[in-house]
Amino acid sequence: MAKKQWETQFIQAFNEGVKAYRSGVRDAGEMFDNQQVAFLGTIGCTAQELYDFVEDQCDDGEPSLEDIVAMTTIRQRYFQSVQHGIPSQFHIDPAELPPKDEPVGGLPWLPRIIAKARAKLRGELDATIMYGCGGDRSFLRKARMKAPEFLQLVWDSGNDDARIVAAVQQSAGISSLSAHPATS
Repeated sequence: MAKKQWETQFIQAFNEGVKAYRSGVRDAGEMFDNQQVAFLGTIGCTAQELYDFVEDQCDDGEPSLEDIVAMTTIRQRYFQSVQHGIPSQFHIDPAELPPKDEPVGGLPWLPRIIAKARAKLRGELDATIMYGCGGDRSFLRKARMKAPEFLQLVWDSGNDDARIVAAVQQSAGISSLSAHPATS
């Protein structure tokens, strides 16, 4: 399948961001020019989101460019089909995210990553929050899922948290009975 034009531009911006990061640029506002920022806006992405991907790729070697493009594709599709190209004016307050150790279905971090994925889909991530960060990647490795797969699951599940929990438990090989210890 041929790349969409926006994917080519996105990858070019990512690669230029990697070069800038390796040369010492550590600010999203300096990494991307006005034309790149405007382009990112047309696909529902921000300079900060792309900067975060660049930073983690350079520092941690992940997420892969393939996963970055896949997550951006899901967001771009959501932005166009659900939001009709109109960005949300709301940004999630990081203090309102579930705590990192809060469990659901026996899985700490799951409530937090669900909230982050929903905010990612809607373009409502605060500049200090990243969907696909190191903590998310660690959780998803344990769940045997990839960030794009989880993001699509959250979109497909809407507000049905039970569907998300069941899918993650199944992927991780956790039965719903073993996830909730019996009480006496």
